[in-house]
Amino acid sequence: MSGIVPERVTADVDGDFVVFLIGMRINSLWKVHKWLPVFLAMPRMLRELEADPESGLLESRAWFGLRAPVLIQYWESFDALEAYARDADGEHLPAWKAFTRRVGEGGDVGIWHETFLVRQGEYEAVYNNMPPTGLGEVGEVVPATGCAETAAGRLARTEGGDAPVDPGGATDEE
Repeated sequence: MSGIVPERVTADVDGDFVVFLIGMRINSLWKVHKWLPVFLAMPRMLRELEADPESGLLESRAWFGLRAPVLIQYWESFDALEAYARDADGEHLPAWKAFTRRVGEGGDVGIWHETFLVRQGEYEAVYNNMPPTGLGEVGEVVPATGCAETAAGRLARTEGGDAPVDPGGATDEE
């Protein structure tokens, strides 16, 4: 249970940030020569980013499905994300060019991404009995109490006292 915060907490991130989702979809499982190079490019990019604390990448986490791995990244700014994507000396731009050349629009493997610009205070998160995860790794983990007890409270839409479930876990039978 190392690293687990044994309580209900939320994330407090100072300033604006960017959430970047990127993934691939293997459409033709048998065409390994098409999708494997795409799949293997991402670990190289992540190693490069992790080795450069000035890159602007705040945190990254991958999830793997049979045909569709997904990566979620938190960046300090869109400018930092775009600078990395367009860096001719980095890992990303050559991988992007290789994908376009080798796969293009053939349909054997797909890639996608979504970018979200998040202003300070315009997000909410809650973690129960979890190690710091996602925004909890980017910002500070703080107790989800008071106005932070509900999603609406964390977004400053209520005072937080409108929880439909007792955050302490009490039931009517107790």
